Amino acid sequence: MTHYLSPNFTLEEMVKSQTAERKGIPNVPSQIHIEDMEALCEKILQPIRDEFGPFMVSSGYRSPELCVAIGSSLDSQHAKGQAADFEVPGIDNYDLARWIEDNLDYDQLILECYTGGNSGWIHCSYVEHGRGESLTYNRKDGYTHGLKKDG
Repeated sequence: MTHYLSPNFTLEEMVKSQTAERKGIPNVPSQIHIEDMEALCEKILQPIRDEFGPFMVSSGYRSPELCVAIGSSLDSQHAKGQAADFEVPGIDNYDLARWIEDNLDYDQLILECYTGGNSGWIHCSYVEHGRGESLTYNRKDGYTHGLKKDG
């Protein structure tokens, strides 16, 4: 049975991981993680879907074992079910990040590895009364405050 977190996002897609499948790592969230994913889907992902159309989440929830396997922090918001990485086909990632910044109540918004067009991806997290922090990340300079088209 499919477990919907919002009208267009399911628990199954939020826990899907090629690395977990390839390495046989269980990626099973707790009830608290599921509740945080529901909030993320309702407040962030579903409004983006409603505005821009269908898209896939490339990384949602990550179990502690999966975090270790991919070199992610155990403190990552992905490990709490509070963050997702994604792109919307046909939408420039900088433009998408600016729309999120202008229209949604997010915790942290990161334009990652953007070099123009549909390069890189968006990382966005949600917690109630979040930081509202916007960042740009590139491999050369690391994290900088604000959304930057030039990385």
